[in-house]
Amino acid sequence: MIIDGKNAVLGRLASYTAKKLLTGEEITIINAENIIITGRPNDIKTKYLAFKGRGSPQHGPFFPRQPNMFVRRVIRGMLPKEKKGRDVLKNLKVYAGSNGMSGEQIAIKLIKTNYITVGELSKTLGWHK
Repeated sequence: MIIDGKNAVLGRLASYTAKKLLTGEEITIINAENIIITGRPNDIKTKYLAFKGRGSPQHGPFFPRQPNMFVRRVIRGMLPKEKKGRDVLKNLKVYAGSNGMSGEQIAIKLIKTNYITVGELSKTLGWHK
């Protein structure tokens, strides 16, 4: 199954994907940088910059900067923490661009509030295209 992440809400997309992965499906998510996180952009940036600043570079916590790895980590957090969760995560592929693929739109909702895209957040965290 190919899912287009453009204008999809991150939490809804991640929970849908986690459920499908647990049923045994292989899922590919494209346009990860266009997935949105609802909330005030400055608050979201502050939250993730604080999380990234914890610990040390040698001992973690290690936090991804790339949009595709960021989305993958969010989905990983919704899977079981045992062997089954690790095994089904191998069936997930996330890409930052479309790579010439087209997929179905899932978890799209009319947003009437502030939001930030995963791509903008990744640039704040230090991602360079």
